[in-house]
Amino acid sequence: MSEQYVVRKITAMYPKLDKTYRYDSTEQRSVPCGPTDDGAEYSVNFIMDDVTAKALWSYMKTTYAEEKKRKKKKNWPEIKNPFKKTDDGMWSHKANLKGAYNGDKTRKPSQFDAKNNALPDDFQLTSGSIVNIAIKGIPYSGSMGAGCSLRLQAVQVLKLAERKQLNPFAAEDGYNSKEDNPFTVVVEEPVEKPIKEPTKVVKKTTSAPPTDDSDLSSIIDDWDDED
Repeated sequence: MSEQYVVRKITAMYPKLDKTYRYDSTEQRSVPCGPTDDGAEYSVNFIMDDVTAKALWSYMKTTYAEEKKRKKKKNWPEIKNPFKKTDDGMWSHKANLKGAYNGDKTRKPSQFDAKNNALPDDFQLTSGSIVNIAIKGIPYSGSMGAGCSLRLQAVQVLKLAERKQLNPFAAEDGYNSKEDNPFTVVVEEPVEKPIKEPTKVVKKTTSAPPTDDSDLSSIIDDWDDED
């Protein structure tokens, strides 16, 4: 097996590193799965510039040639560059690690921050993050073709991108929350409340102290009349 190689300052795309995933043809997408399920793997696609792509391709060709020589496989064909050109002139490729080899589960790729602190086991890397990845080249030749796959070993996160909300819809004619506002804000003028005139206080003549029960009854009748 080749020596470990670090691909530096690349942009991670569609990383699946917190657990193993497999492609579901029915759902047409990758779904979480067990490490020993068919197609289970950890993976990350990445975007790189010309300089990085040339250096990585040189490593892959050298690794393949050394393995061909070591195994004395003269019938192994020359390999072709597997990188894909992007619309903005960059290059894309993929590194992965199967969930298991020959029934033995693999250890998930380690993830670290820029200061080499280990990230949590359930850490989810986001698309658009800038990372370094450690890989090992695995040469192969057979019925499925020939090449040098990149077995993912570890990831170092240099700049973590903000997680984007997935939107399955395309723009259509209709309501635009940025322009249409069905609600009108009504500002009510303060209502001036009438000022009450001060109540005149009428002084009442103090009744003479009651002298008997009949006088007390008359005072109570006067309270009732005041109400």
